[in-house]
Amino acid sequence: MIFGKRIRLRKIERLDLPQFVEWLNDPEVRRGLGAYLPLSMAEEERWFEKMLEGSPEEHPLAIEIREGDGWRLIGSTSFFDIHRRSRHAEFGIVIGDKSIWNQGYGTEAAGLMLDHGFGTLNLHRIYLRVFSNNPRAMRAYEKAGYKFEGTLREAEYRDGEYISDHIMSVLKQEWEARKNTP
Repeated sequence: MIFGKRIRLRKIERLDLPQFVEWLNDPEVRRGLGAYLPLSMAEEERWFEKMLEGSPEEHPLAIEIREGDGWRLIGSTSFFDIHRRSRHAEFGIVIGDKSIWNQGYGTEAAGLMLDHGFGTLNLHRIYLRVFSNNPRAMRAYEKAGYKFEGTLREAEYRDGEYISDHIMSVLKQEWEARKNTP
């Protein structure tokens, strides 16, 4: 497991799937994700089985917060499309538990994943895509160390309109400089 100040990241288990289906069927949660259609439990189970066959570095991690003597699942995060030769990967995250939105858990998880990506997986560049109509997520990514790179104009069609994707990234040397700054 990967521990932060207020959260921990662990491998996703089959028992987590019903919670993810509930979150991914919430239009407000789904609004910031690549997923745009409702999801069945059968589809989530099929995704889980296929995920287990893939590279362990790309297996999603559950995000949990301390609750009493235990831990409470609030979302998930992962790297995908890892490119070994160029040492880059795309980052993704969902905080599905809306009761804890705007409390910094996403920023903390993004920071832990940067530590993991650069420190454990030896990546050189970690990037993400964020919808232009999601300023809350952009601020969280900036706090974690991501920098704006550019815009894919009107790249996504959602709810009857085209929205742009912003690309943000962190380079390993930027992460190292940030970690060494008091």
